[in-house]
Amino acid sequence: MDIGLSLGSNLGDRMATLREAAGRIARIPGIRIRAAAPVYETEPVDTKPEYANLKYLNTVLIVETRTEITLTKLARNLHGIEDQLGRIRQEDRNAPRTLDIDILFAGSIMQSDDILDLPHPRWAARRFVVQPLADVCPHLVLPGESRSVSTILAALPPGGIVKVFDHDWLPQNLINGGSVHAV
Repeated sequence: MDIGLSLGSNLGDRMATLREAAGRIARIPGIRIRAAAPVYETEPVDTKPEYANLKYLNTVLIVETRTEITLTKLARNLHGIEDQLGRIRQEDRNAPRTLDIDILFAGSIMQSDDILDLPHPRWAARRFVVQPLADVCPHLVLPGESRSVSTILAALPPGGIVKVFDHDWLPQNLINGGSVHAV
């Protein structure tokens, strides 16, 4: 099953954090990175004015499960990676952070519980998610949606600065045995 992960960082050495997070994700038993979008530098969304100058680096990874791993276990692993890389959880959901990893989708699963909401409830409204997802999965139609990712991207209103920061940010040995493929 293919799973889409959104990664973001706006504190510390953002690029090093994204690389380290991807390396740790690749080491989760049963997970293989199939594709990595470019990294984009983006403006913070829905943040307090005092955080407006803390730009994010955002990207999307497409991972494949090669063994039976529950989404709950995967989510716990991802939260552990966030914590290990310095994430401090705050009451303010949009406070700056060293790392944020969200599961965007997991195959055709639709789920809403205390652990996960799948597909991610705000993915289609956020250019910083839709743009990198369109780079690796332009024709993907997520569960509950009738439009492809590229169609959703084209329909987003202008705004929300999203500019390419790094195309080749992830070492090739972490991606699909050394080659990047769109899924």
